[in-house]
Amino acid sequence: MLIERIYDEDLAQASYLIGCQANGTAVVVDGRRDIAVYQQLAEKNGMKIVAVTETHIHADYLSGTRELAAATGATIYLSGEGGPDWQYGFDGKRLYHGDKFSIGNITVQAVHTPGHTPEHLSFLVTDGAFSDQPGYLLSGDFVFSGDLGRPDLLDEAAGGVDTRFEGAKQLFASLRDKFLTLPDYVQVHPAHGAGSACGKALGAIPSSTVGYERLFAWWGPYLAANDEQGFINELLDGQPDAHAYFGRMKRENREGPAIMGDRTPLPELAIGTVAAGLAEDTLTFIDTRHSSEVHEGSVARSLNVPAGKSVASYGAWVVNPGTDKNPLVLLAQDQKTAQDMWDHLVRVGIDNVAGYVTSIEGLPTFTPKLIEPRELDEFDPAMVVDIRNKTEHTAGHIPNSYQLSGGRLMWRLDELPAEGAIVTYCQSGVRNSVAASALRRAGYDVVELDGSYVAWTAWQQARQSVSSS
Repeated sequence: MLIERIYDEDLAQASYLIGCQANGTAVVVDGRRDIAVYQQLAEKNGMKIVAVTETHIHADYLSGTRELAAATGATIYLSGEGGPDWQYGFDGKRLYHGDKFSIGNITVQAVHTPGHTPEHLSFLVTDGAFSDQPGYLLSGDFVFSGDLGRPDLLDEAAGGVDTRFEGAKQLFASLRDKFLTLPDYVQVHPAHGAGSACGKALGAIPSSTVGYERLFAWWGPYLAANDEQGFINELLDGQPDAHAYFGRMKRENREGPAIMGDRTPLPELAIGTVAAGLAEDTLTFIDTRHSSEVHEGSVARSLNVPAGKSVASYGAWVVNPGTDKNPLVLLAQDQKTAQDMWDHLVRVGIDNVAGYVTSIEGLPTFTPKLIEPRELDEFDPAMVVDIRNKTEHTAGHIPNSYQLSGGRLMWRLDELPAEGAIVTYCQSGVRNSVAASALRRAGYDVVELDGSYVAWTAWQQARQSVSSS
């Protein structure tokens, strides 16, 4: 048997290819939409992808289940659990608790583990060539290394009202009646790692075991004492802000993400063509440089989505495909870099990319407004906005600042003043540049705090040092 973990650092998301080496067949679990990685992995190991499935209706990325099935002819398996409100809107074989399907010598058994979502399945995997007992659990967003999937996302991102409490109770029951009944040796392979917003304290270790989690995870003592209320209180306390785009992911994943098919490589666009499109507002420019370069001058009304490991995350903060209909133009050093960024964007449903340019020369530019921390006391903005997470804000913030995390900002503009300057900050400035670019494009007078909270803290310390000397 082959188990390969495919990890996306951008979204801290893990998918899996499980293959039977005896007959050359494989299943992909929780795949993403840029599917070449799975096809190449299968080909490398002489396997054909014959099945695709997912643990639940995801909120943080757009599922590649339909994309893979369309490309390979694989059979789709989907959860049939959760009741009528949590049924998928596209075709696939429905799995219920205890149902099994086989890939050569490998058996995959569905285990209904509600809590994170009502329909959530985990998958017990048995290598029939080695044992008649399961040795692996693909736990999805149920159990992570050292943590659990949060039960409040339906409230935070999908329009639910107080579903978190029932979800927390379901998680407690799923742990007690499903997870902890498994042998300690069963290996646990979760769908997320450190940095994911699907939990609050995910470990960076890629896998664990039932026994290790039983002994050392934070929730172990609550289960051992059968303390359901204590478990619920601890689970719900301190969960990070959920990104607003999660609601869109939930809807699209339930209905069935659009199938892209073969994508034509992104073309390099003529500067004149891009300039005309920007003038007519029929194109949206994505400045992919670091905030330090953007602050020296950027394309007018552009969005800052820094190249690197967070393209999908930041892209989903500032681009809403449901309302932003302009094709995107990426700033990239070459075609390969542009294509990689596009791969990241399609993971969150941002498909409409026209092409790329390698320079901003010849395009209309402007210089973002910045303010030094020492100038803030004398400035009179309409609002100071902290775009960090609420947990960061609680740990320390600029007095009288208003917390509105970057992942929610563009969906909650009604909380911002319609007139007057808005000063924005994050921890060091990168997230702030992303959020500020979106506000500027929306017509707000934005002034970025240079160096953000780190610089402001240093200025306060320096001022106190001078005052006490």
